[in-house]
Amino acid sequence: MSLEEDPYASFAEAALKTRGDRRPRKPRIILESIEELLLSSSRAFPLVTIHQEKLDPEVCHIGRVVGISRGRVSLLEITPDAEWESKPDLYAVKDITRVNFGGDYEDALYAVGGNAG
Repeated sequence: MSLEEDPYASFAEAALKTRGDRRPRKPRIILESIEELLLSSSRAFPLVTIHQEKLDPEVCHIGRVVGISRGRVSLLEITPDAEWESKPDLYAVKDITRVNFGGDYEDALYAVGGNAG
């Protein structure tokens, strides 16, 4: 697994400064493996976004990590209109190329959709 810095981090920091926002506190995210990244980010944020760009670069999956077992992450997804799916979907951890969390879109979905169930 290789981790890379966000290439647009300086833009995000400049935008926060321009808007008068403070840089948020750094959450405790574990980067030792994709599994740890998914679990720790799901503890720190209500929604995570996973990407499988090698399978389909145009699609992402947003939801709450329910668990990880046998190389698969169980994700209870929220739709683009902030409706929760009725059951979680499984995704192979080995196919995950990017994980996002704490973004405005995830925050907006959670604000409208609330907690699942």
